[in-house]
Amino acid sequence: MFIHGDDDHDLGHTVAGWSGAGIAVLGFGLCGLALIKASGLLALAGVAVLVLALLTTWLLHLTGWGKPSGPRPASQWDWRVRDVTARDGHSDCLGCRLAGRRTSRGQVAERPAEGVVADAVADV
Repeated sequence: MFIHGDDDHDLGHTVAGWSGAGIAVLGFGLCGLALIKASGLLALAGVAVLVLALLTTWLLHLTGWGKPSGPRPASQWDWRVRDVTARDGHSDCLGCRLAGRRTSRGQVAERPAEGVVADAVADV
């Protein structure tokens, strides 16, 4: 039983998502503190941390710790499961296109068999 009532929602909890969000919270906190202190230098530091959050999320996505667009099979919902399709790029993914990883439009990279994913989770 999930907190949202049923188990048919893929909420996208990933290492890339949580890491980027955590770093971004720190960046927004610095920007808020900069408003209170009226400090331009602190505001620039906050913006730099926000850029770091963006780059961290992007790099983790490219290394397989994110997720492709759309819902994933239930066996891949655990945040410790790597996305094995990230190496070839995801269709309609701006991050993959910026990294030079292109799949032809309409072509979807195949997902691993369910046993492979279960083995990957067991190894972690």
